[in-house]
Amino acid sequence: MAGAHGGAGTSTLAALLRTPWDMGSIEHLLELDHPPLGAKGRPIVLAARNTAVAATRATAAVGVLHEWDEQVAALAIVSDGGPETRDATARFALLQARVGGIVRVPHVRQLRLAEDPAQVLLQGKARHALQQLRGLLDRTGGDAATHRQGVECS
Repeated sequence: MAGAHGGAGTSTLAALLRTPWDMGSIEHLLELDHPPLGAKGRPIVLAARNTAVAATRATAAVGVLHEWDEQVAALAIVSDGGPETRDATARFALLQARVGGIVRVPHVRQLRLAEDPAQVLLQGKARHALQQLRGLLDRTGGDAATHRQGVECS
């Protein structure tokens, strides 16, 4: 689990998916001369907000990860309550062929208020989005609960 930028919802998604690793934002690591992540073949979920600026940052992150032979199993586009603009939708669509799948995670107000996101009872669309993310991880061999070592932020 990594964020294309700060505030992408990475830690919340990591808690909800019960993944053992949360790299936070990797944006500041993209211009270094070494890979921003050392996933060692484990699938990556990249989180981004649903804005045009976030889509640009997600595009940069996907590009750099691909340069270092890291595969993005899923791009999680996390809503912060506002609508996704046409520019953002178009930019995210361009990433479809470069990631295992794109999942739009709806805004859940209770997640902003909870100390532990895993304790929030999710309804309908949010539960479905998490199931889609898990499916993409499973499809790429990413049972997050069994991969507890070997992922590092460079």
